[in-house]
Amino acid sequence: MNIAVCVKQIPDQSIPGKLDPGTHNLVRDGKLILDDSDSYGVEMALQLVDRAGGGEVILISMAPNGEVSGLRTALAMGADKAVLVSDPSFSGADALTTAKALAAAIRRNPFDLVMAATESTDGYTGTVPVQVAEILDIPSVSFAKKVDIEDGVLKVQRQTESGYDEVECPLPALVSVTAGVVEPRYPSFKGIMAAKSKPVDVVDAAGLGIGPISPNQEVISVRAAEERASGTVVVDEGEAYQQVVEFLETLKII
Repeated sequence: MNIAVCVKQIPDQSIPGKLDPGTHNLVRDGKLILDDSDSYGVEMALQLVDRAGGGEVILISMAPNGEVSGLRTALAMGADKAVLVSDPSFSGADALTTAKALAAAIRRNPFDLVMAATESTDGYTGTVPVQVAEILDIPSVSFAKKVDIEDGVLKVQRQTESGYDEVECPLPALVSVTAGVVEPRYPSFKGIMAAKSKPVDVVDAAGLGIGPISPNQEVISVRAAEERASGTVVVDEGEAYQQVVEFLETLKII
């Protein structure tokens, strides 16, 4: 069982983010960390490979300046190797450009399953996983709260607003998982030391065989969000209910 896990390396969220004054894009210079949402996909992949009795967990990521700090964290969890896409032409890449690059990187190794988070914590588009699946021409199942593989069939409990759907599809496939699918393990000291010697294949656009891809989006301007206005204070002097009713009517709730 070979599983490719799409992971994103993001700026440390404990440090206030900065925007490039020229492009208005998030500055991603310096050390990047593993997106917490991706640790669930890594853990799920490790457990599936263990259940299968063998195979590899391969990390797929895209980041500037050959940055691998976040990948080393996932490798310390137990992943076997990684492919990092790093090319200046991908700076400010939109979701589709990212999906094309990730799909090309995934194809570099044989895979039975692709895993991803439902969305990244610094982008929140939620569209990259299904775009990767479309480019790879494989089925996609989203919002998985439980994942099993039996006799070459992917079985997923897909989270919905009213409960969950039971979905099955053949492999290879892509599944995006929610935060509740598993409890990610903490990297052990042994795992951290072993991660330093695990292979990370760094490739650019030419190495992927796709050539430079120009991102097809541009941030024109950025402005601060409006401050929240103060609320309305209702003083009850025996008829406050009427003010509440009138307020709800303006909102078209009643």
